[in-house]
Amino acid sequence: MAYFTTRKQFLMPSFDPEAKEREKLDKYLAMLERSGVGKVLQETKADQKFEGGRPSFNRYNMFAAVLYGFAFGASTLRELESACRNDLRFIYLMEQERPSYSSFGYYINTFIVPNAEEIFSCVVVEILKECGVELDDAFIDGTKIEAFVNKYKFVWKPTTWHQHLCDKVRTLLEQQNLESAVPSSGIFSSTIIAKKVSELSGLCDACVDEHQKKILVRQNLQLQKYLSKAMEYEEKERICGPDRNSYYKTDHDATAMCLKEDYYSGLGSNMHAAYNAQVVVIKGFACAYYVSHSRSDINDLIPTLDAFFRIHHQYPKNLCADSGYGSMNNYQYLERHKIGNYVKYQSWDGNVSGKRPDQYHLNDDLSITCLKGNIGEQVKLNNRHPKNAGSVFYMITGCLSCPFAPYCKRFMNNKDEDYKIFEVNVGYQKYRNQATENLLSPKGIEIRVNRSIQNEGALGSLKQNMEYIRFRRRSMEKVTAEYMLTFLGYNLRKLFRYYSENLKLSFWTAPDNLQAEVFTKPRAKRSLHTKLKQKRRVSMRWLDQLIAKRKGVENLSVIL
Repeated sequence: MAYFTTRKQFLMPSFDPEAKEREKLDKYLAMLERSGVGKVLQETKADQKFEGGRPSFNRYNMFAAVLYGFAFGASTLRELESACRNDLRFIYLMEQERPSYSSFGYYINTFIVPNAEEIFSCVVVEILKECGVELDDAFIDGTKIEAFVNKYKFVWKPTTWHQHLCDKVRTLLEQQNLESAVPSSGIFSSTIIAKKVSELSGLCDACVDEHQKKILVRQNLQLQKYLSKAMEYEEKERICGPDRNSYYKTDHDATAMCLKEDYYSGLGSNMHAAYNAQVVVIKGFACAYYVSHSRSDINDLIPTLDAFFRIHHQYPKNLCADSGYGSMNNYQYLERHKIGNYVKYQSWDGNVSGKRPDQYHLNDDLSITCLKGNIGEQVKLNNRHPKNAGSVFYMITGCLSCPFAPYCKRFMNNKDEDYKIFEVNVGYQKYRNQATENLLSPKGIEIRVNRSIQNEGALGSLKQNMEYIRFRRRSMEKVTAEYMLTFLGYNLRKLFRYYSENLKLSFWTAPDNLQAEVFTKPRAKRSLHTKLKQKRRVSMRWLDQLIAKRKGVENLSVIL
């Protein structure tokens, strides 16, 4: 059955787009037909019966118009309504039907939001197939996009306040010897407080002393207030969940984050409601997406790659990411699924420049080598235990004659010892060595160059060219569907360029004679000077602010 390519014939047709534009639209509709997304739309509410009233619009034409709108600047409901009245391309796609903005809103919530990932899978697989893109080198990156909420109505997770409240309840119950069945520490449930309210009410009814009864009534009223507050705290903690510490009253799924740019003032110094949005890019196309509450990217790599597998039924051959994703769990995940490890770690930039190098390197024989070249072996300390699971201690001696000693011991209280103890996670260091070897190889250089072109370019095009800097919908489910449609529209823009300009999906490739890169050799004087310079910069900035504050001016140059 043809869902998108069967077109009506009109007795009084409107103006059609020009032949060249109509040819691209026909190719677009044929691509949707081949993708199989029509079957997904058909199965949604397939058993719904017509109960009178205005007949519904063609769901396949509406999907083609919605996706085309997200690709070419009509992503809001009002813009879609206006385009269907005034834009010949949308009139052609909708076959002269003119849905209102409310009809588009109902359609997106009913047909697209519940099937967002399946729709994305059908369409993006067909686009990649048409452009001949293979799932080889993948690039992942994330960005924080502001939520559509009232930014002043946010709620912090009341864990500390809840703890203080439970302590007050214990103190009150101890005065009447009702502390039985109440935990001696920590936060306890409001159901326990409710039971104690009933017990205290029973004491009030049985008391005959008027003075004592007044005290019991007063305490019972106070305990009821505590119960009401405890139920409020539990509701807030339930909304926050275990993985975040805040939410907004106008969108419970939005989290307070510090953004680089503020939608209201252009600054990123305050907390704002936002979502953390991830994307996987291959050959310039967005191949997977994921939206979360996380303030950092480190925990989003695994769920994003899981979504990639659900969409494409396979994993990419190689994955490149910045240092925000370099963790033990992520490295283990890449090894488990046989994905090439080109993920940076936190100290990568310091090792590349040689200004903030790692203090030791794990060797193949499981010994470590410090910056000077001294060898350290694993030791056991009777009076000290590792802070992290899976870590062991290594000792390196000869620090008093080492020029790197001021840099290595800059955070230690006792700098006169001739040795230093390192806590080393051997497994994590092995993954770092593997990532370092891959990233410094000619293939790694090629992938790093292409990451700055493809991944950063996709997010930059999304925010700058498509002017998408804020979500327009609320709740995680609708925001995720909107993010999906936005990147599906981004892919469609590239597909239309492929149609009209015969776009070649070629990116920079490493030449055959390219040699592997090496880290800049660290120097003791430069490493120490970098730390002292940073410390001096912070202290001078603090001193400038203090002087300006005392003089009553904001600009220190006015004083000088």
